[in-house]
Amino acid sequence: MRDGDKILKAWREECAVFGTWGDQEAGRMTYLGLYAQQHRGQEATGIVNLQADGKHWVHKGFGLVGDVYQEEHLEKMQGTAAIGHVRYSTTGENQLTNIQPLTANLNTGNVALAHNGNIVNAHLLKKKLKLEGAIFQGTNDTECLLHMLARHPSQDPIVCLKDTLPQLEGAFSMVMLTEKRLIACRDPWGFRPLVLGRRLQDDGSQAVVIASETCAFDLIGARYEREIEPGEIFWVDAQGEHSERFAKVNNPTAFCVFEHVYFSRPDSLVFGESVYEARKKMGSKLATEYPIEADVVIPVPDSGVPAAIGYSVQSGIPFELGIIRNHYIGRTFIQPSQSIRSFGVKIKLNPQAAVLKGKRVVVIDDSLVRGTTSQKIIRLVRQAGAKEVHFRIASPPTTGPCYYGVDTPRREQLIASMKSVEEIRIFIDADTLAYLSVEGMMEAVGGNKTGYCAACFNGEYPTSLF
Repeated sequence: MRDGDKILKAWREECAVFGTWGDQEAGRMTYLGLYAQQHRGQEATGIVNLQADGKHWVHKGFGLVGDVYQEEHLEKMQGTAAIGHVRYSTTGENQLTNIQPLTANLNTGNVALAHNGNIVNAHLLKKKLKLEGAIFQGTNDTECLLHMLARHPSQDPIVCLKDTLPQLEGAFSMVMLTEKRLIACRDPWGFRPLVLGRRLQDDGSQAVVIASETCAFDLIGARYEREIEPGEIFWVDAQGEHSERFAKVNNPTAFCVFEHVYFSRPDSLVFGESVYEARKKMGSKLATEYPIEADVVIPVPDSGVPAAIGYSVQSGIPFELGIIRNHYIGRTFIQPSQSIRSFGVKIKLNPQAAVLKGKRVVVIDDSLVRGTTSQKIIRLVRQAGAKEVHFRIASPPTTGPCYYGVDTPRREQLIASMKSVEEIRIFIDADTLAYLSVEGMMEAVGGNKTGYCAACFNGEYPTSLF
């Protein structure tokens, strides 16, 4: 994994989408909406703005939102509608043609498309489209949909989508911008979040806002209204707002439980649940399932903090920030010589001896994927003088990769698929090691075991193709 990605995790982020219609500051709101969702992808970003003359203005680039867009770009976004995307490539190579939103000039006019998820039958669709003469510009799965829309005989984009979306297998939460509409759609499983909100304008009207997470609404002063439902096409145009079903909701749904475990920002509502409260409950359940006598509970910053709070409250063991994270490390931290490369995790995490020395310490993390980072963290805690180190993971053992829009390690790189809990404990050098149960995790996110996809934990993949 590259230095600077989200604190040394083997899980790489997904993507985020954003869209707005009827906003006098559509371009700037899209910029801010992407900024709030930067945690979901730091590889590349793009914005497409619908100008007053009906044309699309496009700006894309590699890097973070704050670096790709300058004031000169924001000043050119003069229209009242826009969509945007931040990306971590889960399919397709890291090249300019894969940066979304993807754009095309179809018979129905200009169209831009931004997608979070993974179309698992894209390889089959692409093969068929190439035999029909399609020429692909990039290597991502999303481009398949543009080619399918281009071949549809209807001039109505909604009719095209209703006929085309049922042919896609897998995860897709999308926003689309035409010359006359902002469109949002979500796969029938509901794998990835997609939410609808409103932003009040100076004239009293309400702009429509679509985002992957509600934290984007908080930043721009928008009000959360509801989720875009699985199997729904929602669109807004000059005539108002509309909603139709292109497919029945799959029963059960397959909301990604890892959104609550790790991916989403803790201040978001995802699948109708507070991420922060869900993570606290996971920590609380973990304390109930695997209690231990200890002096202090500390989180692995930053994603382990809510679970550590929950563990501390339930167990009665005091919570402390025993590890301090350096938030000012850039994405491409340069290690100037081989002699300091062994510093590794020390560059980003610093243990506090005043908190840890002579203590029995419970270390809480949200997940344990490869085990190498956990090993280094435990070593740091011991070097700071901890008497005992008890490692607690606020999710079950990760035994399988995700095929629905998350770039995860291969199965043989997942330590829990290759070693027992005791073997992992020995590898990371913890005095004790325990994971939250699948049942405890499901109770923390609302108790509906059948409504979530937990394939990376239990191997039960909702679709047959991946």
